[in-house]
Amino acid sequence: MIPGVDKAFEEKFGLIKILFICHGNICRSPMAEFVMKDLVRKAHLEDQFFIESAATSTEEIWNGRGNPVYPPARKKLAEHGISCEGKRARQTTRADYARFDYIVGMDQANLQNMLRIYGGDPEKKVSLLMDYTSRPGGVADPWYTGDFETTWKDVLEGCEGLLRFLRCHR
Repeated sequence: MIPGVDKAFEEKFGLIKILFICHGNICRSPMAEFVMKDLVRKAHLEDQFFIESAATSTEEIWNGRGNPVYPPARKKLAEHGISCEGKRARQTTRADYARFDYIVGMDQANLQNMLRIYGGDPEKKVSLLMDYTSRPGGVADPWYTGDFETTWKDVLEGCEGLLRFLRCHR
C-alpha cells in the first residue's frame, strides 16, 4: 500500500505506481519524479498515478535523513515552473519492488544495482528511462558533467515517452 493513499481507493482505481532511480537521488531521479508529476498534472491524470524517486546508494543519506535535491537540479526544475520542495534522498529497498509497477533507472549502472537490490526482475518492472524514447541509453549525469540542460532534455523526453507508453498500454 502507498503511504497516504487509501487502500480501497488504490484497489478500485488501480493507481499506476512509478519509482525513478539514480545513484544518489539528488539530481536525475528527482528531476524525473517531478517532471513526471508535472506532466501527469497537466494531463489531468494526477489521481491515477503515484510517483516517487530513490537512490541505489546511501551516499546522500546521513543520520537517517536524506539530502535535498542538488541546487542546480532544483534550479533547472524551477526554470520550468516545477517545484521539488521537501524532497529528500532515500535509498530504494527490496520492498519497493513489490510496491511499484514501474521502476525506472537512469543508466546501466543504476540498472545493475537495482537488480542486485531487488534480487532480479521476475515481473519485468525494471527499465531505463530512455527506453521510452527513440534513443535508448542512459540519461546524461550532470553530477559529472555539470550540464543540467542536457539532463533536463533527456528527462523530459523520457518522461513524455513513458507517459505516452502508459496511456497506450494501460
